[in-house]
Amino acid sequence: MKIKFLIAGTLSLFSATVFAQKSELNTAQTEYDKYETFRQNKAMASMAGTSINTAKTSIDKASADSKTGAMAQTFALKSAIYGALAYNDTVATTSTPLYNTSLEAMKKAKELDTKGEYKKLTDAANQYLAYHQLNRGVKEFQGKNYEQAYKAFDFYRSAYPEDTTAIYYTGLAAVNAKNIPVAINNYKKLVTTNYSRRADIYADLSNLYLMSKDTTGALNVVSEGVGKFPNNATLRGREVEIALQQGKQAEFVDKIEAAIANDPKNKTLYFYSGVAYGKIADAKDKAAKAAKDAATKTAALKARDEATAKATAAYGKAVEIDPNYFDANLNMGYTLMTSAVDDYNTANKLPMSKQAEFKALMAKVNAAADKAKPYLDKAVELDPKSASALGNLRNYYIIKKDTVKTAEIKKKMDTLQ
Repeated sequence: MKIKFLIAGTLSLFSATVFAQKSELNTAQTEYDKYETFRQNKAMASMAGTSINTAKTSIDKASADSKTGAMAQTFALKSAIYGALAYNDTVATTSTPLYNTSLEAMKKAKELDTKGEYKKLTDAANQYLAYHQLNRGVKEFQGKNYEQAYKAFDFYRSAYPEDTTAIYYTGLAAVNAKNIPVAINNYKKLVTTNYSRRADIYADLSNLYLMSKDTTGALNVVSEGVGKFPNNATLRGREVEIALQQGKQAEFVDKIEAAIANDPKNKTLYFYSGVAYGKIADAKDKAAKAAKDAATKTAALKARDEATAKATAAYGKAVEIDPNYFDANLNMGYTLMTSAVDDYNTANKLPMSKQAEFKALMAKVNAAADKAKPYLDKAVELDPKSASALGNLRNYYIIKKDTVKTAEIKKKMDTLQ
């Protein structure tokens, strides 16, 4: 009987211990539930804080027990409690251990909870951890720790894969961290959503492709953006700009004109139009020089002159909109001076017997040079250290046979080297 009594006593003590730890688990659950209720009301913030701290004390005791500490419920509840504590703690040194504990407990809970009985708790933990990482990501980004910001935002994005803010933040941090492939993937995802700034993202995405030296990808994505946002002047301008970089000016002339029609006061679009027609003129000039017969050469020269006229008209419009537009003034002066220089060189190669032809050609040269002069002067005024602007103006004075001015500008150019 004595032996039976001892055995019974041992069983009784063991059961009491298990019950005590189970009680701690129940307390942790009850206090966590209270916290979830209290935190919804600012007036109950103090009570919420008391409940979550009590829940932590109880879950720590339950976790320390060899029996309850191995239960899926314990891990799930611990992940939620510690996740809430991490989210509420704004100090990195103290919140990080809480975050790590929650993350480890959540992973273990999911491993043990094969039937998904405690999914609600692990989902809550995941939510707390995601918002903790969002806040951390913002701080890291503000501190220019872009790699850490990206990792934090990416965790948040993984928890909310359809959240457009999450996708954007992750992509933006990746851009600043110089992780361009990841940034591209996030921005590509973003343009498929209903994100309010998709047009801007298309423009940014085209820049990312250019940073990757993928002009084809850049042109494809910006053209897709124009298709979805046909009235967006930025996208139309970007499409033209990239097309010019690819040497597709002839194919995109109509698109440039469409962009101008959509935004007639956009000086940049007129500038792009001038560049496009200028490139077409250059191509026709090369074709004329390579022509094997007179008819082909004549046709090419005619096409060159027509394109040149359209280029100068476009640059003129850009300058009309903004008289201080350096690039437009520079290109206008250059375009006008190009024909003047070509004719000047041709005139100087004529034999003495063709004086009449020489005079006629020089009259044409001087007329073109004088037309270019205001733009040449303006370009130098806007950027006195521009070698291109100074070089164009120097050509003007060479044509005018002004050796003093020519030498003066040459001296200025020498100081730039």
